[in-house]
Amino acid sequence: MDIFNAIIQVLDSTIRLSVPLLLACLAGLYSERAGIFDIGLEGKMLVGAFAGAAAASVFHSALLGLGMAILISVAFALVHGFASITHRGNQIVSGVAINFVAAGSTIILGQAWFQQGGRTPALQPGERFEAIIWPGADAARDVPIIGPIYAELISGHSILVYFAFAMVPFTWWVLFRTRFGLRLRAVGENPAAVDTAGISVAWLRYRALICTGILTGVAGAYLSMVQNGGFVKDMTAGKGYIALAALIFAKWKPVNAMFACLLFGFLDAASIRLQGTPLPIVGKVSVQFMQALPYILTVVLLAGFIGKAIPPRAGGVPYVKER
Repeated sequence: MDIFNAIIQVLDSTIRLSVPLLLACLAGLYSERAGIFDIGLEGKMLVGAFAGAAAASVFHSALLGLGMAILISVAFALVHGFASITHRGNQIVSGVAINFVAAGSTIILGQAWFQQGGRTPALQPGERFEAIIWPGADAARDVPIIGPIYAELISGHSILVYFAFAMVPFTWWVLFRTRFGLRLRAVGENPAAVDTAGISVAWLRYRALICTGILTGVAGAYLSMVQNGGFVKDMTAGKGYIALAALIFAKWKPVNAMFACLLFGFLDAASIRLQGTPLPIVGKVSVQFMQALPYILTVVLLAGFIGKAIPPRAGGVPYVKER
């Protein structure tokens, strides 16, 4: 039973750790399906985390914090669109610039506003999203097998966790069952054909980036208003880049993206669980190695297990309208 409880705890951590990856991965899915390569997912998550925690702390409202996180993240997404769509700039350079601006501005503003070394004050109840306990979860906790699964894995998460997983079928439906999704995928494959049909390529791509901004804003808010209870310097810790790796691993498909993010979340949860624990044959492994393990395995998986991943044909290429 102890082994079963340990498995439940690891799976519970897997769900919690995969949420920001999943939201960022779906965010990148919208932009890359529209032909905009967005390496700035990391920066948009970071500014969303800072804006959410700062607004929640000042206005004492989790909903206002979430709204501010989305607003600021969408603003950064539109900056990326202005550089790469309107002015046809290099999308990689624009994304990297957003990451640098986000990393620097969050620290400077955090220190200027709160004088806590770039941190925001710890969020109090009402300023963060609390766990939702489903009906009967406490009573079912002692029921063998089913009880812990219901009480720990299904119940006991914040609303943003359920939102993240609900976005998977919603994104699939939007991309593959709506006119907007059809046009979005078309503009990522053949923007000239979309333009010939009288549809604005630029406006479609801007709308895709707005979707990206919304999801990265929610991902950042989750980090600071659920997982951590406040903003700290560089709290995204490379999750935007892991989300990009998961997107490639998933071959730009929503359901595959969910499983890829759960896999990376599981690797992260397992590495945390195994820190300081002696392993068979090798003995105790250093904490630094266990912390690096998810990133090492990410590279291994991308290098050897996904086969050939073919991105949208117009991805990363600015569209120039033919005269």
